[in-house]
Amino acid sequence: MTGHIDKIAWVHLREGRILCARSKGKDIYYMPGGKREAGESDTDTLVREIEEELSVRILPGTISPLGTFEAQAHGKAEGVRVRMACYLADYEGELCPASEIAEIAWLAYADRERVSSVNQIIFDRLHEMNLLA
Repeated sequence: MTGHIDKIAWVHLREGRILCARSKGKDIYYMPGGKREAGESDTDTLVREIEEELSVRILPGTISPLGTFEAQAHGKAEGVRVRMACYLADYEGELCPASEIAEIAWLAYADRERVSSVNQIIFDRLHEMNLLA
């Protein structure tokens, strides 16, 4: 099987750690975000998904691209790849797991094995940039 999963993710860093979320019933962490709905822009998707998952509001005027990363999709058939457009942004509100999110965690580079393949690539990039401890 082949194909692509198109995702948008929020990269939120604090004191050398990155905010990650674990969905209910999952054993691995992901960067918060999700799949685009029909007709949505990256900004629309980011704002909607983060509010649904973490109960905070992304401030659209602060959104800036970090990059797009691609890897084998975790838990999917061989050849199914995830392409994730990542954005930095400020927010308002208090971070709180909601919807399908079981927990949030602040992970460091040493936690790289606890995240999906595409997230590992992002961890590597952030570590190279001296943004992830």
